[in-house]
Amino acid sequence: MKSRGHLITAVIPGSIAQELEIKPGDRLLSIDGHDIGDVFDYRFYVNCASMSMVILKENGEEWEFDIEHNYEDIGLDFDLGLMSECKSCTNKCVFCFIDQMPPGMRETLYFKDDDSRLSFLQGNYITLTNMSERDIDRIIEFKLAPINISVHTTNPALRVRMLHNKFAGSSLKYIDKLYDNKIPMNGQIVMCKGYNDGKELERTISDLIKYTPVMESLSVVPVGMTKFRKGLAKLEPIDEKAACETIDIIEKYQKIAMEKQGMHFVHASDEFYLLAKRKLPEANRYDGYIQLENGVGMLRLLKQEVSEAIRHEKSRYKKRLTSRKTVISIATGMLPSETLKGLIKRVEAVFKHISVRLYPIRNDFFGPNITVTGLITGSDLIKQLRGRELGKRLLLSINMFRSGEEVFLDDLCRADVERELGIKVVIVGRSGYDFVNAIVNENYRENNEYNGYELDKI
Repeated sequence: MKSRGHLITAVIPGSIAQELEIKPGDRLLSIDGHDIGDVFDYRFYVNCASMSMVILKENGEEWEFDIEHNYEDIGLDFDLGLMSECKSCTNKCVFCFIDQMPPGMRETLYFKDDDSRLSFLQGNYITLTNMSERDIDRIIEFKLAPINISVHTTNPALRVRMLHNKFAGSSLKYIDKLYDNKIPMNGQIVMCKGYNDGKELERTISDLIKYTPVMESLSVVPVGMTKFRKGLAKLEPIDEKAACETIDIIEKYQKIAMEKQGMHFVHASDEFYLLAKRKLPEANRYDGYIQLENGVGMLRLLKQEVSEAIRHEKSRYKKRLTSRKTVISIATGMLPSETLKGLIKRVEAVFKHISVRLYPIRNDFFGPNITVTGLITGSDLIKQLRGRELGKRLLLSINMFRSGEEVFLDDLCRADVERELGIKVVIVGRSGYDFVNAIVNENYRENNEYNGYELDKI
């Protein structure tokens, strides 16, 4: 029989909940007479000055509290982050990366989420295909925003074909409903040659631009293709010609969006510019880097931050002796390696006590079409760096590791790489400050709380 309420797994020390003698093992039954379905219900009903809450104690007693907390967090954690099971994806997208994973990896890597709550809480992108009118109404009622939507195409028939879901076309209507109720949105297009490129891409951007400014941004990213595509739809990798054509379309509609709303709206990921061998857009073309997590503007922002970091750090090393050099190494993906090479030269020109060896890593694990840094595995690092001149430290981007852990995608960890290569591994944060600081400072503090400089115009 299903247990009543939601299991409380932790009570924050010093919190209101602790003062009320609520303990781990107790269960939350209701707030102001409302049953709590999931984390959104909970957050909505506790967002108030005072409330009535019913707790089921482990001994079976029901305790009712009248709490005046003035919007303060009362301090409860639950057994499930969402307070219910995560909704899995019901699509079979032609470009799905998870379907291209090799067998034998940890189970969590094969789970496909498509949950609107994760869109709000973690920034995940959802397809809307497993949502009901009630789900959309609740987003509107609770004013959950922004909602990040994997659109891919606004052609209903093509969307059905790309997502292999009969509801993929009709679910586009929910964008209209979110727009009508002024719920902020962001969109994403995974571009696949022969599907949603060219004229179809123009159609999609043209359709979505009508939702501005409620839809605040739209990113276009190239499909990622591993070597494990047996039995899947035939796809072609994005080449230089396709990348150039895509950028031309996007920049055309950026001008239209600027004229209409004073915003660029649609953005190509950095990968497109690297594949096209074109210069990255200026900083002001990224509209505040709203699509950074989709790889839009990461390299431009990195360049800005590196410039600021060099200026900041330079004064601290004026008196450092430069006759003895310290050699360190950096491993990165193939695609951004040229950009990083240029940044390293700028750092070395100022901090002459440092010599950096840059090693672009070929992705043998997933295949040669995967060239980004975040999908490098521990096994490829070990295999390709063994016997190389690595110096005193090996710097690795935090993007290579599982969130909050020191584990690569292939389940090897930092300690494995350190042991096999006989070198200290330093995990470097995403910012340009982290990049410079980790290079020049032997005692670089990992996972620091630096939030970025106030950027000057570069």
